Amino acid sequence: MRHGKKVNHLGRTDSHRKAMLANMAISLIKHKRISTTLAKAKALRMYVEPIITKSKNDTTHSRRTVFSYLQDKEAITILFREISEKVASRPGGYTRIIKLNNRSGDNAEMALIELVDYNEVYGKGTTEEAKKTTRRGRTKSPGKTTAEPATDVAEEVKAEVAEEVPATEEIKEEAPVKDTVPASDTTEAAKEPKGE
Repeated sequence: MRHGKKVNHLGRTDSHRKAMLANMAISLIKHKRISTTLAKAKALRMYVEPIITKSKNDTTHSRRTVFSYLQDKEAITILFREISEKVASRPGGYTRIIKLNNRSGDNAEMALIELVDYNEVYGKGTTEEAKKTTRRGRTKSPGKTTAEPATDVAEEVKAEVAEEVPATEEIKEEAPVKDTVPASDTTEAAKEPKGE
């Protein structure tokens, strides 16, 4: 039984598994996204996220610790210069796994693992939010309200709508009126026999 054993050995010896995950982590850092099997992607996420967290603190000790895992100077330079700046405000969850179609040869479940901050498709239109605090015990004083900016925007929208409404009424007045047959004429025409 595997009670409480969370490590997926991926059918490899320990040294082979560590070397494979290190190589995949280096590729992920250099290329920002890689395609692999779903099981390997999940194992890589558990391997690389603590390394990225370690890179937020740029000290000699943290660089040496990360080098002991990756053994690649170029990848460590990219990690500590570029990636650590992008993920500085993110409290974890640096990678995203997207499932792909199964591999045609052996029908293995494939996945794309990528760094979240380097995907422009999902990141479009989002702005950096203020840092969340975990303190929940205190409430804001009753004198301060955060709804004031929203009411200002609502008033501006109402004013714009009020300006647009008379403009549409003017257009309606200027539009030519079609010649219509009075209702009395249509009823008389309906009463006359068609044979005449």
